Amino acid sequence: MRGGGLQPNLVSSLGLFCQVNAFACLLLCYLLFILLGAVVFTAVERPLEKQLRAEMEDVHGSFLQENPCVQPGRLSQLLEKALAAHQNDVAVLKVEAEDTRYDFTSSLYFVIVTLTTMGSDSYTPKSDEAKLFCIFYCALGIPLTLFLLTLLSDLLLPVVTHAPVHHLHTYWGWSYSRAAMLNAALLSVLVLSLLFLLPALLVCLLEPDWSFLDALFFCFVILSTVGQGGNSLGRTWDVIENYGQLYSSPRLYRAF
Repeated sequence: MRGGGLQPNLVSSLGLFCQVNAFACLLLCYLLFILLGAVVFTAVERPLEKQLRAEMEDVHGSFLQENPCVQPGRLSQLLEKALAAHQNDVAVLKVEAEDTRYDFTSSLYFVIVTLTTMGSDSYTPKSDEAKLFCIFYCALGIPLTLFLLTLLSDLLLPVVTHAPVHHLHTYWGWSYSRAAMLNAALLSVLVLSLLFLLPALLVCLLEPDWSFLDALFFCFVILSTVGQGGNSLGRTWDVIENYGQLYSSPRLYRAF
């Protein structure tokens, strides 16, 4: 009788062990898939961006040589207004040789927001090769992302819902309805804090010009896959006074 009672428990434990290990392997493969996409986007997009920037620098230098009466500072002011109006992400006049928008961090950010269908207003493929790769990459990656999220929810839901309610009912003597209400309230507060309030506070620290409402709105539209609503982290235009040049300032928190 005891052996017969232990057999279902053993089978259940083995099944759970295999399920967790299979999920871990799938998660590892998914992370490698994301890194591969970031590497490919970096390798494909960076040469074109550098070429466009070099062409803009040549045009800028040639124009100043041919028109010595034009002050570099005034020209930069004009270009600053034009670039800000058209939201051009690649046309620059002065930037460090290795300081590109499509470095690995930017590509990784683009891959993540694309696979999760959040979307990005700041980073979009410019070259034909990158656009074609993005189509096939997302055709495979988005279903894989949804499948992974489904498995993750199947693994986490019993842990965060049934287990706490069962614990409160068994060891604290609470009714199932009361325990379920408390667990739902705590989960709501936890999700709201981790996904909206704390990220909004972090955004406020990273973007001093943003209000808390702006940061909260940004977090909401990102997580709800609505889009970025015209707001984007790290998209500030800085002017170097010594050179009078305009460049788009990339920041490390693009991975936020």
